[in-house]
Amino acid sequence: MANKLEITLTKSLIGAKPAQRKTMQALGLRKLNHTVEHQDNVAIRGMINKVDHLVSVKEQ
Repeated sequence: MANKLEITLTKSLIGAKPAQRKTMQALGLRKLNHTVEHQDNVAIRGMINKVDHLVSVKEQ
């Protein structure tokens, strides 16, 4: 596994379910094309799996 993950919001949250919006908020993603960096761990991977159709992930 990589040390860090670079997560970018690539699709709009318009029409997303409330649980998906909360997950984005927990990841720290606010706007379209906003990028955040997180440590690679099981909790973050789980969040990414819930919203994988809205984000792109790059391992560093």
